[in-house]
Amino acid sequence: MERRVALKSMALAMGAMAGLPAWASGWSKSALEKGTLLSADQSKILTGMVETIIPKTDTPGAGELGVGGFVQKMVTDCYDSKAQAGLKSGLSNLDEQSIQRFGKSFADAGKDQRMQLLQDMDKGSDASQKAFLGMVKNLTIQGYMSSEYVMTNLTHYEMIPARYHGCVPVTKG
Repeated sequence: MERRVALKSMALAMGAMAGLPAWASGWSKSALEKGTLLSADQSKILTGMVETIIPKTDTPGAGELGVGGFVQKMVTDCYDSKAQAGLKSGLSNLDEQSIQRFGKSFADAGKDQRMQLLQDMDKGSDASQKAFLGMVKNLTIQGYMSSEYVMTNLTHYEMIPARYHGCVPVTKG
């Protein structure tokens, strides 16, 4: 590599590092949330839904571990616009059903009421609702099982699944 090219690259890198704090100083949580897929109410409904799918027992539930945010991020980043629209309409539909049946939002409904709504949706004949529920269930399980709490406290990962005992005598059978 030539010395001039190396000096130009180092000067460019130093300038970028010097300008990074000024560029990032204008960031705020509200400014970063403008690019999110769901509104605040829909996020609450999604959090209630994942908490109903994996509730809190002696281990934290999916809502407590932030799986709702994981589901939203996965759908935003990895799914097409049809699936994103399906998530938004499915959450709105679920909230409307809750208001019709129980007189309150899905996020405010009781645990048994939420479970009943999800079971009715699963048993229903509407294919789009079943697809919505299946997608959220799969992403909830994926997000829960890959969360930091589960990976560090519940699963016991072994890098090499067998043991080698070099000092064990070989016996003839």
